Amino acid sequence: MALSLVLHRVADYDAWRKVYDAFADAQKDGGVTEQSVHRMADDPDNVLVIHKFDTVDAAKAFFASTELKEAVQRAGVQGEPRIEFFE
Repeated sequence: MALSLVLHRVADYDAWRKVYDAFADAQKDGGVTEQSVHRMADDPDNVLVIHKFDTVDAAKAFFASTELKEAVQRAGVQGEPRIEFFE
């Protein structure tokens, strides 16, 4: 099992969440086996997303996809997300 941790700031959490939820099928197709979303307690537009994958290679391939990069832009992510991979 592998985990990805994604930390990023969003312009508007509710708008971001709509795009994130609409991307669920693409997540499944991209190898995501479980996911969870968390908001920073004192900064609700600072979001942590945790995804589980079978392998780190599957996780890296998912995050390299053009479809995901386009969704990130549509969702209003500000700046470059911090993405970490764990085994």
